[in-house]
Amino acid sequence: MGKLTTHILDTSRGLPAAGIPVILLQDGQVLASAHSNADGRLDAPLLEGEAWRNGHYTLRFLVADYLSKEGRTPFFDRIDIHFVVDDCAPALHLPLLLSPYGYSTYRGS
Repeated sequence: MGKLTTHILDTSRGLPAAGIPVILLQDGQVLASAHSNADGRLDAPLLEGEAWRNGHYTLRFLVADYLSKEGRTPFFDRIDIHFVVDDCAPALHLPLLLSPYGYSTYRGS
């Protein structure tokens, strides 16, 4: 069975981004939620085991409070990453590289 993990790096500070709420949705329904820890990671996978199914998902990062706490005016209040899980994905890691005016992601392992 597969699993879904993520982490958040603040590229403008060169540090992990702690305390960011992360929500996993499918068809508009919340499946899981967590907050990034001091290492910018979640303490457990958002999806794993029997819950790991093919389908379209959204990984939502609520970044406005984090950016505000850092003394920056948030340009983004949330970042949604839409992705697909299929039989070829035994594990999926979707990092978020965050800065005040941009972001990037990729499929990691």
